Amino acid sequence: MTLSDHSLNQLFRHARTHNGFQAKPVEDALLEQLVELVLLGPTSANSSPGRFVFVKSPEAKEKLRPALSAGNLEKTIAAPVTVIVAMDMAFYDHLPKLFPHVDARSWFAGNEKTIADTAFRNATLQGGYMIMAARALGLDAGPMSGFDNAKVDEAFFAGTTVKSNFLINLGYGDPSKLFARSPRFTFDEAARIV
Repeated sequence: MTLSDHSLNQLFRHARTHNGFQAKPVEDALLEQLVELVLLGPTSANSSPGRFVFVKSPEAKEKLRPALSAGNLEKTIAAPVTVIVAMDMAFYDHLPKLFPHVDARSWFAGNEKTIADTAFRNATLQGGYMIMAARALGLDAGPMSGFDNAKVDEAFFAGTTVKSNFLINLGYGDPSKLFARSPRFTFDEAARIV
């Protein structure tokens, strides 16, 4: 079944990267629904290395502040929610539960490059799912780099096997703060059929 034009517009054609948000809270129940959708998306061997910290409280925003670049500081502190999209570098320890029909843990244990590649690739994929799921649930998203990963990891993941990947500001977008849409490639510039 193909989605309606309305749905495709909401997810892609009319969706934008938001730099500012309305002063409207995002309910915790909606964030829980968001994660439920994200976790349904495919990852390698169902590895699901993505970990998500929803930074909402003023105290948590202040904890995040020192890690933000100057260009991302104001909009991130003002956003109703900032998600730290992170990756569990020990994701493979959960494979006996998540991929129980084979010994998938043995594919990763002791192989640091495969662990790093798989964690980064799949947590990034899950972050992409989060953007699309947020749009599907009526939220707007502003994904970004522009922060100090080491400072975020120290502030939010010290003593764990989790490392930050990127940030997403979430909320109900303020259209007055949108930039003009940047150009996009054509099919022929970005793709080929062989």
